[in-house]
This record gives sequence, C-alpha cells and structure tokens, in this order.
Amino acid sequence: MNAEPRRRRSTDRAAHKRPAAIPQLAMTHARNPYPPMRLLSDDQLEAIHEAAMHILENFGIEMMSHSALDLFAGAGAKVDRAAQTVFVDRGLVDQALKTTKSAYQLTPRNAEKAVPIGGDAISFTLVAGPPNVHDMERGRRAGNHKDYCDLIRLAQHFNCITMLGNQVCAPIELPANSRHLDTYFANLTLTDKSFHVSAIGRGRALDGIAMMAIARGLTLDKMRDDPAVTTIISVNSPRRFDDQMADGLMTMAEHGQSVAVTPFTLMGAMSPVTLAGALAQQNAEALAGIVLTQLVRPGAPVMYGAFTSNVDMRSGAPAFGTPENTKANVASGQLARRYNLPYRTTPGSASNAADAQGAYETMMALWGAVLGHGNLVYHAAGWQEGGLTASYEKFILDVEMIQHMMEFLRPIEVNEGELALDALGRVPTGGHFFGDPHTLERYSTAFYQPLVSNWQNYESWQEAGGLNATQRATGLWKKALSEYEQPPMDEGVREGLDEYVAKRREEIGAGEP
Repeated sequence: MNAEPRRRRSTDRAAHKRPAAIPQLAMTHARNPYPPMRLLSDDQLEAIHEAAMHILENFGIEMMSHSALDLFAGAGAKVDRAAQTVFVDRGLVDQALKTTKSAYQLTPRNAEKAVPIGGDAISFTLVAGPPNVHDMERGRRAGNHKDYCDLIRLAQHFNCITMLGNQVCAPIELPANSRHLDTYFANLTLTDKSFHVSAIGRGRALDGIAMMAIARGLTLDKMRDDPAVTTIISVNSPRRFDDQMADGLMTMAEHGQSVAVTPFTLMGAMSPVTLAGALAQQNAEALAGIVLTQLVRPGAPVMYGAFTSNVDMRSGAPAFGTPENTKANVASGQLARRYNLPYRTTPGSASNAADAQGAYETMMALWGAVLGHGNLVYHAAGWQEGGLTASYEKFILDVEMIQHMMEFLRPIEVNEGELALDALGRVPTGGHFFGDPHTLERYSTAFYQPLVSNWQNYESWQEAGGLNATQRATGLWKKALSEYEQPPMDEGVREGLDEYVAKRREEIGAGEP
C-alpha cells in the first residue's frame, strides 16, 4: 500500500528565482505564560464538583461494556448489571486522581516534534471527523483519500499545527472496517507528527498504537511508558459510554497511551439548558471515564476533555463559538485544574462557509480555550459547518488565527533595548521613527507577518485583484501544497508498515477485530 507520490519543491532552479515561501512562525512548543482566567468563584467551583459527585453516586453512568463493569465492580463500585450502570463514589474518584499525571509528553517518529501535554503548554490540532470536504474551486464533496492526504500535507507544512486529529475527513471510498489503516499509514508517511487514533473499539485503537510503534522502532512494551498517540473518548451524553468507546478507552490505557475523555454536552439537548447544570453533567461524565483509565492502568496518561456548547432553541441545531461556549471553555479549564489534569478543549463554528461568521465564532471560542489554559486545542484548523466539513480555506484562516494567538502568548520584553530610550532621545518632537537605527535594526522582525491579511490601500488592493480573505486563502492552500516536503522515512520502517497493514487488512477481511 502506498500513499500518494511524494511532492518536493523543484531543485533545478536557482534559489533566488524561487517564489517567496509562505511566511509562518517557526516550529516551537507554545506556552501560555499568563494567569488563567477565573469565571467561577471557589464556592461555585466546589458546588459544581459536589453536583457531579451527586450525579455519579446517585444517578450513575451507563457503561455498555462488560469488561468496564467488571473493573468498576472489582474496585468496589456499585454496579447494576441489568441496567449496565455504575455508581461511582467520591472515594473511588479521589483514589483514581491520586495516580493521574498532571503533565506528560507524546513523542512521534520525529522526536523534535514531541507534544508536551499539561502545565502551561498549548498545542493545536487539525480538524477531525468530518464526512465532507470543501474548497472554493471544487465545492463540497464527500470525504476521500486524496483530500485526506492533501489536508494532512497542509498540517505537516504549517508549524503551528502540532498534531493531527482522528481522520481529518472520512475516505468513504475505502472499506469502512479497514480505512483506519489507510489513514494511519498516510499520517505516518506523509507527516512526522503525532496523531489521534480512532478508539472505536479495541482493534482500531491497537492498530494506531502498533503502527506508531513500528514507525518509532519500538516494541509495544517500550512505548507503554513512552506514549506517542492519543484519542478522544466521546461520551454519549447524557451519561452513557457505549461499548466501543469504553473498549477503545481501556485499550489505550492498557498500552499507556493518552486518552482525552470528552463529554459532548450541548445545552438544551444533551445536557440541561443552564451552564451550571451542563458543567456538572460534563464533570461527572469526564470523571467517570478518567476513573476507568486508572482502573485499567494506574498512571495511564489522561486528559480532562470538555466540549460544552448550546443549541439554537428555535431549530435545535448545534451552535458553536457562542458566548456560552466561550464561558464553558474557560470554566472547564478551572475544573481540569481542580483535579490537576491536562485540559483538552475546542474552538468551533456553525458557519456553512469560510466567512466572517466562521472566523468570529472560531476566534470567540479560541479565546475561551486560551484564557481557560487549554493544553490541547482540538479541531483547531479546518472545522466548518459544525464539524460536518473540513474546509481548505477555513484551514488557512484558522492557521492565521492560531498564529495570531501564539504571538499574543509571546511575553512582552522589557529591557534596555526594548525601552528604546536612545531612539526616543534621537527623534525630535513631531518627527518619526522610520529611519532611526533602532527601527532599522528591527524592522523585519518587529511585528507578526500575517499569512492572509492584506494591508494595501484600496487602489493597490483593487489593482492586485481585489481578493477578499477567503479568496486569498484559496491561493495560500494551493501554494502550501506546492511547497510541501515529505519527511524522510527509513525504507525498512516503511516496509514494516506495509507488512503490518497487509496483514491486518487480511485479518479484518477474515472477520477478526
């Protein structure tokens, strides 16, 4: 099996004739140096915690996995097997939280692109899960393998995208029971970044873990204490873990890989219409999954995941990037810190196009993620149509917003050079600083250089084509694909991946999980 042919920049032209590369920030581990925002008082935070404990102890959580029920029963939890419901007392929660980690690292095949999780680290991922793809030239279409590969090439090209999500789009032309092998293979050969594996059952999770181990040249045992991949365990809110999600969670924890337990609590639909009630439910569901990871393997890396927003009460349609969504992103960070856990959050938009609505809703939620000290910002680039479409143009607009945010997170320097007293003394009253040596020494690096923004005057902008931001984004994703360079991979490693995929495809075809 092969991903698409490698794309490399032409080397037969003199360097000075090459078009200028797209400006972007250097690869870095972004950090959030500012104090986290507090929307909830200590009393309010404890009230939400107590409400979550009441839910766990009295209402229970449905676990549609016999193995999960056995683990909870073995730990002393009350289990109603007929209803497949566990009642988790606060003592069991407290015991589990004693073995969780406040920070850890995910190391892909390129160790230089390791992803720190926890503390003040903040990372941004490619959108994951949409069944559709869109760009302004080809329109909206079903997800497919070619677009999948191009979208992860874009994620590889832009440094601010730290890792890949789980299937940026579904390649629906491939068999549903084995397409995860094709996407894992593409992730590992077309990029050298970490990625989210699918945890729909044990088989898909274990395939992602095993293929990353091959790419790193490690055994499964060696990678158990050196995690490389993560997954999202989506809770079927309200208060249900289906058997596939529970089994995927347990497989990841068993092999020492990261899990982000993430309730999907849409206020007014899958959770109470009030933010306090939704946060209490979210908290109970997240803690139930977190406890399960520690019952499987104490010390297994796990994140507190949150995805609380609201619906349009007139139509029932999901809404994202709302004020309520933004407040939930901040408040959920407070809950994660209360339990000393890394925090996964998400910006999002319900817009059907890469337009102003898509931008302002995403930025609104992104501010909540940053102010709430999110460690892993999932679906950070390319999310459109409420998560139903992966958009090329939206990807570029989101990269621009992420880079703006990363520059915002760079602390202000105050020192002799930055205070510029010499320049202030040289420039006369009413003068200007354009030609001062202090400016000339710094003019090329003083300010963030945008990808998309156009600062020409109106006449020059018209002469250049009068393109709006979305139209400029089309040219940028096409240029980024032309600049893409496939990271090298040892041929022996590639052969090992080919052999694993062929073997597993045969097993899956024979009906093995």
